[in-house]
Amino acid sequence: MSQPEPRIATLTPPYPPEIQVQFDRIMRGAPPLVLFRVMAGHSRAWDKFRAGGMLDPGPLSLRQREIVIDRTCALTGCEYEWGVHVAIFAGPAKLTAEEIRATVEGDAASPCWSLAEQALIAAVDALHHRATLSDAEFAVLAKHFDEAQILEIMLLCGFYRSVSYLANGLRLPLEQTAARFPA
Repeated sequence: MSQPEPRIATLTPPYPPEIQVQFDRIMRGAPPLVLFRVMAGHSRAWDKFRAGGMLDPGPLSLRQREIVIDRTCALTGCEYEWGVHVAIFAGPAKLTAEEIRATVEGDAASPCWSLAEQALIAAVDALHHRATLSDAEFAVLAKHFDEAQILEIMLLCGFYRSVSYLANGLRLPLEQTAARFPA
């Protein structure tokens, strides 16, 4: 059964040369994601999306970054982006099957997380549910992460919430090679 088309049409190859260069840089030779093909069809949206600047590594480890992204996407019910990140980055980030499942079904108290990772999950959950951190939550986060890392955590949560809005609101079909939420 084929998946439905997104609510806004995607660019189709051949792509304009400047877009192809951007796709090549972002995708490193892989075909561009549906999300990118939708966004790139609208120059202002594509420029703003890329200007979000959250596609680079930043001050967090790959593992920390992926925990934040995966949890944010799971909380927003965005199987599209969660699945892309799990498929591409879970292995390099050394996330176990239990940890991957916990990004969707667990919480900060899940026994698979270290204390620093529990602080990450608690921060993501607080930002998602209340759009803020309590003094206690911030203090716990600050025990494990410096100021630049805390800012990165908040920016990642906001950026991937926006990505989730896009993927969910556009009803993007799941990428063929992406992971799926636990059954």
